[in-house]
Amino acid sequence: MAKTGGHSRTATAPALDALDFALDRGSPVPLYYQLAQQLEAAIEHGALAPGNLLGNEIDLSVRLGLSRPTVRQAIQTLVDKGLLVRRRGVGTQVVHSQVKRGLELSSLYDDLEAAGQGPTTQVVRNEHVPAAADVAAALGVAEGADVVVLERLRATHGQPVAILCNYLPATLLELDTARLESTGLYRLMRSAGVTLHSAHQTIGARCATAEEAARLDEREGAALLTMQRTAYDDTGRPVEYGTHIYRASRYAFDFQLLVRP
Repeated sequence: MAKTGGHSRTATAPALDALDFALDRGSPVPLYYQLAQQLEAAIEHGALAPGNLLGNEIDLSVRLGLSRPTVRQAIQTLVDKGLLVRRRGVGTQVVHSQVKRGLELSSLYDDLEAAGQGPTTQVVRNEHVPAAADVAAALGVAEGADVVVLERLRATHGQPVAILCNYLPATLLELDTARLESTGLYRLMRSAGVTLHSAHQTIGARCATAEEAARLDEREGAALLTMQRTAYDDTGRPVEYGTHIYRASRYAFDFQLLVRP
């Protein structure tokens, strides 16, 4: 356990009490930031699960031998990220971990499931439409050609994370709404014999519209991550074009950069 500098221990939340904090008081890194980083890591790795209580700032500051403003600043950092929430009469509570997704050709559903995030899907649209110019260009079909559009709301732990809009060639595969709500699109494509090989992806950011904010349980103008992707099969044929938006407070792209030799 972290040194308390001679302070007496007070009762803290059981989940938090089991954690071992390593705070380096000689480091140039501010103590509040060290504490925030270690709390965030505990949430990300499941040591602090959604619903766990941290107790109040006084108990935590006494336990760690830190000033109350230091603890308050660390907690506020994670409140701002959407990982913690303050509840009157209860204390500080873990809401959820942020989804971190590597930049690779994978399904959001599969990534969330592998991370133990409990993904759920609501299919909003599953229908045939004429291809607009951008969709036609991405899928290599004539403008106005028949394509399938899917619109889905993806959630984890009951909280919305992303709005997913995907277009596919009409003859690629049959997409059953019930199956789409129980598994991921790429898994269905693989089971239909579609071998995904590569993709071109563009990531951006913008502010949420009023409609998007309502659907994603965010405030209007909140930061959203955007992603456009065209996926290709092993013959080089474009098989899917997606335009997705993600809550920046709950989602991040995580990747490693290598120096070119």
